[in-house]
Amino acid sequence: MTNIAFIGLGNMGGPMAANLVAAGHRVTGFDLSPASCDQGRADGLAIAGSAGEAVRDAEVIVTMLPAGKHVLAVWGDILTAARGDALFIDCSTIDVDSARKAHELARQQGVLSLDAPVSGGVGGAKGATLTFMAGGSKEAFDKAEPFLSQMGKKVVHCGEAGAGQAAKICNNMILGISMIGVAEAFVLGEKLGLSHQALFDVASTSSGQCWSVTTYCPVPGPVPASPANNGYKPGFAAALMLKDLKLAQEAALASGAATPLGAEAAQLYDLFNKAGHAGADFSGIINFLRGESPQG
Repeated sequence: MTNIAFIGLGNMGGPMAANLVAAGHRVTGFDLSPASCDQGRADGLAIAGSAGEAVRDAEVIVTMLPAGKHVLAVWGDILTAARGDALFIDCSTIDVDSARKAHELARQQGVLSLDAPVSGGVGGAKGATLTFMAGGSKEAFDKAEPFLSQMGKKVVHCGEAGAGQAAKICNNMILGISMIGVAEAFVLGEKLGLSHQALFDVASTSSGQCWSVTTYCPVPGPVPASPANNGYKPGFAAALMLKDLKLAQEAALASGAATPLGAEAAQLYDLFNKAGHAGADFSGIINFLRGESPQG
């Protein structure tokens, strides 16, 4: 049994922390939301009164926070309160520059650190089927991998500091672009008289095959577990997709990479969010392309 601190018990962090409890660890959590803390208690976590209190005796410290500024602020606060041999793991999705700054804060304190954002959404967090993309030293990765494996089904060491965040934003740029492409194809198919099932049966087994078709099909029917069969409830909210696409565009600008489709996807999801659909699943953009509400 390992003493683990988990800071950030929201829709993703809460289930992830619960899976560590289920794996036999003693997990102390902290979140600014009373409701999240209450759920944490129900899941078997000890709840601390502050982030500093949560990390005091922890051998492993996991953060799952909204943005880079939050990670830097929390790490800045807790690094001096933590044990000198603690391992810091940030599972938030943040910009690469902030991730590297967080690693530098950890280095200055002489502790190991890893940026390890996730893919798989709330369902993956609950089912412990997440994919972790990790950036940091091999020593930090080897120490973290057993714990990450208890929260997910695949753990990939992508490289040094910030590499996990780089992999995450590249992956989600692919996802945002592909979902728009799949949605456009189904809308075109409707106009041409194709049934959803017919197009799915073709695309899912031929050259149009991709995750946005086979696992997360944006129309009701063909994939029962997709949000399209649950009123486009997230899932992975459109606001989070826009966040990741913006991070990708910031990175593209900073690195000089040409990402015209990524830029167009970011613009479309920005319009979708501004139209009032930030809380809908990102696959609901198919209804936006039809000119409908995400609930259709």
